Amino acid sequence: MPPITRFSVAPLSTMTRRLADVASGRTSPDLVIQSARVLSTYSERILPDREVWISGGRIAAVKPASTYKTGSAKLYDAKGGIIAPGLVDPHIHIESSMVTACAYAEAALLNGTTTIFCDSHEIGNVMDVAGVEAMLEDARHAPLSIFLTVPSTVPATTPDLETAGGDLTPEKIAALFDKWPEAVALGEKMDFVPVAMGDERSHAIIAAALSRGRPVSGHVYGREFVAAYAASGVTDTHEAIDREIADDLLEAGIWLFLRGGPPTTPWHSLPLAIKTVTELGASHKRIAVCTDDRDADDLLHFGLDWVVREARAAGMTPEQAWAMGSLHGATRFGMEGEIGGLGGGRRADLVMLSDDLKPISTWYGGKLVVDQKKITPILDETLSKPWRYPDAAYHTVKLPKAIKLTPDLPTTTVVANTIKTELPGIILGHHKVTLEPANDWQTHFERHGLCFVTVIERHGKSAGNVAHGLLSEFGISKGAVASSVGHDSHNIIIAGTNEADMQVALRAIEEHQGGACVVADGKVTAMVPLPIAGLLSDKRVHEVAEEVKALKVEWDKAGCTIAYMGFNLIPLSVIPEIRITDKGLVTVPQMEIVPLFEEI
Repeated sequence: MPPITRFSVAPLSTMTRRLADVASGRTSPDLVIQSARVLSTYSERILPDREVWISGGRIAAVKPASTYKTGSAKLYDAKGGIIAPGLVDPHIHIESSMVTACAYAEAALLNGTTTIFCDSHEIGNVMDVAGVEAMLEDARHAPLSIFLTVPSTVPATTPDLETAGGDLTPEKIAALFDKWPEAVALGEKMDFVPVAMGDERSHAIIAAALSRGRPVSGHVYGREFVAAYAASGVTDTHEAIDREIADDLLEAGIWLFLRGGPPTTPWHSLPLAIKTVTELGASHKRIAVCTDDRDADDLLHFGLDWVVREARAAGMTPEQAWAMGSLHGATRFGMEGEIGGLGGGRRADLVMLSDDLKPISTWYGGKLVVDQKKITPILDETLSKPWRYPDAAYHTVKLPKAIKLTPDLPTTTVVANTIKTELPGIILGHHKVTLEPANDWQTHFERHGLCFVTVIERHGKSAGNVAHGLLSEFGISKGAVASSVGHDSHNIIIAGTNEADMQVALRAIEEHQGGACVVADGKVTAMVPLPIAGLLSDKRVHEVAEEVKALKVEWDKAGCTIAYMGFNLIPLSVIPEIRITDKGLVTVPQMEIVPLFEEI
């Protein structure tokens, strides 16, 4: 049997006569899902006593129960379950899951998600256009509908502030749009300050999308930037962190993607932002929900279905919440005629739900791929033959032989520019700490709640740039933690209490050509190898999830106060107030490099 992919269902333009024949009763459907309640995202009602007729992987019609009498159709008894359209995630980064697109599909389908719009700026930051195109090829082989929002901000800032492996110029972005039909929008424009200030390159990238009729996705903090951002052509964002900026964005004509994330991560902004609807009276018609980032473990337990249930808990009706998770994302990208609802002609991407909106079974293109919360043999066969990334993707960690990972101990009184970590971990504080002379670093650590943080350039584009910093209140009590997923340039970030353990962590990442690890007393206690671009595993999602769970256990044992996903944001040089890249400490939004120590 051929593998299941997005291309297993023929275009609607080739199927209209066949579907009309089935809907009219002249031809038998391939499949009839009987004894169902249907969740209509169009009218936001649950319709009782219905059956769904499917032909060629598309919906021919939704009929009253018991309309189908005889014929060759396979029958599936929903036993009164709710049949709803598959979920549509309008903004995600596959790389955050640490698995390939093929592996991601398994978790998505288990969670009732059948379409995603991904921004592959992580692999673009490592491998430039070659990385983006590799992920697109991977996506074409996946049993999931995957569309690309072309990475727009690679690197996130400038070569003066950080070293990335990629440089996606306006010309390269235009070429991706012209070559790949899956490239349906411009990905999140993270450099919102330069956009608002009229930066030439930023606006040339936006123009490459707008001139081709592609919408532009956004990423913005601060109500003062909203007007200029909207005027620059940005029409969605997932970064609304409270009801006030959410309200401003809606009124500026910008779609809201309310981000739901496990409360232990920095991503759970939905409960506050949704108050633009529940407290300020805004309509939900231009609001969708999204996941943005999930590690492999959280992907299995906190999928888009979980975010929909969070919207329900925050005050939306079940029908409104599911529409925000399906039809609204499809509508934003102009695909409501293909996905997001149960109208005739739409893809038969369906989910059977319990009354509390938990997925039980999933059909992708009319194929039953999840049945009673377990993947079916037809899906397992597709997942067992994933696409392999090019060899170059397995050799992206390029380090010098000798690297000093900790700063010299000051011999006089100095003021240290430190990075204060605090939950949820997105915004980092800039704290100046006076360090009086001491015999060792441990004295400073105990007095001020500090530890080392170091970023190492790993793309082979410099002589191995290394920047030293100090974290405040990170909480690590011994050893070191490290990751090759330091957003967004994806250099290596290490935090620790001593040079020796930090060196062990660095060499473990080098050995595996990427990964995340915890080190104590000279030994690696947990490791998630990420050999593809230093971002992705080549294993199935459940295997990687187990590795991630073990990493989280050791991470907590080390005393780290913010989770791994938040740790990876410490080098993200577009979010306030201070960050560290391979070039040094960067203040935001000033976008200036400051020294670690200032003499008094």
